[in-house]
Amino acid sequence: MSHKCLARLRLHTSSPGSAKSAARLALPRAHYSSAASHRHKVLVVGAGAAGLSVSHQLLRSGKFAQDDIAVMDPADWHHYQPGWTLVGAGLKDKNKLKMRTEDLIHAKLKLYNDSVGAFTPQDHCVTLETGTKIQYDHLVVCPGINIKYDSIKGLPEALANPDAPISTTYGFHTCDKVYQNVQKMKSGDAIFTQPTGIVKCAGAPQKAMWLALDYWKRAGLYRPGSEQDSSIKVSFATGLPVMFGVAKYSATLDQLRRERGVEGLFQHDLVSIDGNQATFVLPDGKQVARRFDFLHVVPKMGPHAFVANSPLADAAGLVDVDSSTMRHRAFSNVWSLGDASNLPTSKTAAAITAQAPVLVSNLLCALEGAKTNAVYDGYTSCPLTTEYGKVLLAEFKYGGEPKETFGKLVNQAVPGRGFYYLKKDFFPWVYKKFMVKGAWGGPKGFIRQR
Repeated sequence: MSHKCLARLRLHTSSPGSAKSAARLALPRAHYSSAASHRHKVLVVGAGAAGLSVSHQLLRSGKFAQDDIAVMDPADWHHYQPGWTLVGAGLKDKNKLKMRTEDLIHAKLKLYNDSVGAFTPQDHCVTLETGTKIQYDHLVVCPGINIKYDSIKGLPEALANPDAPISTTYGFHTCDKVYQNVQKMKSGDAIFTQPTGIVKCAGAPQKAMWLALDYWKRAGLYRPGSEQDSSIKVSFATGLPVMFGVAKYSATLDQLRRERGVEGLFQHDLVSIDGNQATFVLPDGKQVARRFDFLHVVPKMGPHAFVANSPLADAAGLVDVDSSTMRHRAFSNVWSLGDASNLPTSKTAAAITAQAPVLVSNLLCALEGAKTNAVYDGYTSCPLTTEYGKVLLAEFKYGGEPKETFGKLVNQAVPGRGFYYLKKDFFPWVYKKFMVKGAWGGPKGFIRQR
């Protein structure tokens, strides 16, 4: 990365979060009508972790005036989703992990609180569902992916039933039901699932299992190594052939599974729920039914239709970008990062901390006609909570090659107490105070004022 482009990532103006109330009074947002037409230097679709990081890092460059950058998102609330597994373990209050979207958008950014109707990249235009057309010089697409609850027959009804022993940490309205069901469970068969295909944070399905198992162990209901004497039997049904996609960490997790007496149902993909019976499909197409008394479900996930049906998508419906620069392969003024992109790495908030500075540097260079030479190496991280008080900190890059922050000091494949406090306390704090304001670069630390 050139010094000229890297310098643009340093804080040039005051922090986007400073004097926010006064700035909003001085710069009220303009209303827009369906007949209006608007133009921005940069339009960011999505106000999740990726969209907020990119838009505010761009603003910090000092290269943009009022409303040069616009952010589009229909959601009124922004959620710290990595915290939902902690909610499912009784460690966090979900209501303390949500923030108003409007409060997170700096007053110098234009907010369109609406949904995308269509992308027409050949015309450098995005049409809102209201009919408003937004013109842009550069477009950043990062709306995340869609959780498809109805992809598993019977799941929506089961999640809506407060008495059903079925829950998931993958939604704001359901994550606290996980802990309620864990507390209710006194005996029987507990099954935790992970689907095939795209999934947010591939380690999260296990986090729910390990924390529930530890809760039952502490309650005297589960005895690792003495399954016959345990009131509860635990099974992990995953569509994958292994516990985790990176060999180093998968080996540790499989060892934990064996030591703790967890049944491994590999290449079992949940397709339907009927009462207390779960049906899985195997690779050969055969179906297997299992009875349960507790079921934690991870639904299938996929791209939003407005992305999948657009000229921006690849065959899988994800935004088709170069894996190093995050620039679109067909439209040079379109960029993407995060879950909506087809970057071949795990979809986590930690990945965005590494992706955003690279994309921002390249976009700023492109605006000036300079060469885009910042490179993303696929870095991502998954802090796997293996019990109350311990976390295995998986960090890796493209090809499943470990890229560890603390690897020279400790073996990160061994669950540790220090990593637990990073997951439970530090990461939620730094996300809210710095990442969404464009001031956090993950393993590289804070993006500081120059």
